[in-house]
Amino acid sequence: MQLDSRAQTLLKALVERYIADGQPVGSRALSKISGLDLSPATIRNIMADLEEMGFVASPHTSAGRVPTPRGYRFFVDTLLTVQPIDESTLESKMQSRLKTHSQQKLLSNAAQILSSLSQFAGVVLTPRHESVFQQIDFLRLSEKRILLVIVAPNGDVQNRLLLTEVDYSPSQLTHAANYINQHYGGMSFDDVRMRLKNELRQLRDDMTQLMEAAVDAGSDAMSDHGEEVVISGERNLLSVTDLSSNMTALRKLFEVFEQKTGLMQLLDISSQANGVQIFIGGESQLVPMDEMSVVTAPYEANGKIIGTLGVIGPTRMAYERVIPIVDITAKLLSNALSQH
Repeated sequence: MQLDSRAQTLLKALVERYIADGQPVGSRALSKISGLDLSPATIRNIMADLEEMGFVASPHTSAGRVPTPRGYRFFVDTLLTVQPIDESTLESKMQSRLKTHSQQKLLSNAAQILSSLSQFAGVVLTPRHESVFQQIDFLRLSEKRILLVIVAPNGDVQNRLLLTEVDYSPSQLTHAANYINQHYGGMSFDDVRMRLKNELRQLRDDMTQLMEAAVDAGSDAMSDHGEEVVISGERNLLSVTDLSSNMTALRKLFEVFEQKTGLMQLLDISSQANGVQIFIGGESQLVPMDEMSVVTAPYEANGKIIGTLGVIGPTRMAYERVIPIVDITAKLLSNALSQH
């Protein structure tokens, strides 16, 4: 729905004032801060029109008005001016936190950076891992106890203990590992499982059991990469009045963090878009609270998008400040992962 320039100016002034102090904004205040040479009566008429269109609402306890989720959306999409940010200073503060050889530590540090800079909650959707292996090895620990060592294409190593019914000799274990690496190296464990059903019939039954046990354990190991969503700074949101002022809102807030399912869906959707995305509460079932917004951006490694990060905060957040924080963090994480 189109708004004329006067209505846009008043809506922008109202949203910015409400974000700044959290109090309903009246017509008298708008006449002072908007810069428009309009009578209070004209401003009241325009605000009544904005309320009728669903951009603002009047709390019962005040003559002033507050933005609705629709008002925030129009403000973010059309009226928002992102603050210039000293990228070099910000990058220098963040670079040391993103220098680590552990990918999981990189993602955890990125979530902490987002939280500390925004003073809200930082969240990172971790990359999806395919159960592809480069090679495996068997190490005999004792009778009927074998250590399965799995090396992923990126060099990550996973270990799993196998308890077998047969006491395999070191030469048998070497033969089995060589067979798997030669025939299946670079494939996913799921693909190997399908091929084993047909191709291992010529081998002895005890070797077949060993290989099938290795595939099952390997598949579990490669899919077990810790938390799918890394969250930092949830406690920051307890000090945000808009989110913690009533028990219902507080309960919904903690359900978001405990269940994580909706959060993962939202982050997964945003990974399919370019640049910063803003999800405002009340617009989508993925954001279960009118008082909550999520600002996200995808991150990549070697030119391929592999995940999403963002900030979870109140709908009444300083978007012009949070947007560049999310954007720069995504770029720096992408650079760190590409060099990893």
